[in-house]
Amino acid sequence: MKLLYTLFVVLLVTGCSNSMTIPDADEAPTLMPRGATYQDLVKLPEPKGRILVSVYDFRDQTGQYKPQPNSNFSTAVPQGGTALLTASLLDSRWFIPLEREGLQNLLTERKIIRAAQKKGQAASNHGDDLSALSSANVVIEGGIVAYDSNIKTGGLGARYLGIGSSGKYRTDQVTVNLRAVNVRTGQILLSVTTSKTIFSHELTAGAFRFIDYKDLLEVEMGYTNNEPVNVAVMSAIDAAVIHLIVKGIGRGLWKPENEADLQDETIQRYAKQTHQIL
Repeated sequence: MKLLYTLFVVLLVTGCSNSMTIPDADEAPTLMPRGATYQDLVKLPEPKGRILVSVYDFRDQTGQYKPQPNSNFSTAVPQGGTALLTASLLDSRWFIPLEREGLQNLLTERKIIRAAQKKGQAASNHGDDLSALSSANVVIEGGIVAYDSNIKTGGLGARYLGIGSSGKYRTDQVTVNLRAVNVRTGQILLSVTTSKTIFSHELTAGAFRFIDYKDLLEVEMGYTNNEPVNVAVMSAIDAAVIHLIVKGIGRGLWKPENEADLQDETIQRYAKQTHQIL
């Protein structure tokens, strides 16, 4: 019996080592992963004209922090929401975002150029004339408005004679809001709120029993997968930008390049989506 248990442990550890892939610490950096919504964003038809928009701030408005032991140091959602939103607006090809988050740095650089021009020392890469900054037609406001933990939790396990396995999961939810504001009138043209579920699961197995007098067998193995929060936030922003475009088309605020693109599969699918009533 002791030999049988030893053989079982060897086979178990060997199988786990072959199936589990340990990440390489020297793995080369890659572009940030994107969710499935990104494919819908880049498949949108071309617009009749790109809209100049400005994003001053897209803040974390949740006030949520990560669970212990990091609650005093790390927030639950990324703080670079403005950068994520700007990337999504650019990828949609419907908007031309104007720099506003680092506006003071931009203005300082322009002052340096104008000071050189006044002294007749204009840089060759700018010439004698410095054009005015572009102004936006629409201001995009909003932020990450909610982060709800443990929306759903569950698990399942079994153990017999000290040998068993278990699994558990949890889902969180992040919610973002986008508002399109008319610069000339201050009117809120559109407001869109989208949510994305963040899924995490854990699988464990182990053995804990005596196989002989004073011979204790103890084996543990496990696997945990947590969906990156930044990818979930990015997917929620991508979905909000798509809905913003589709709702704007429906209200006649902007149009696709070709009239036939109104029947585009992506536009029609998002136009049919409605709010879920709990």
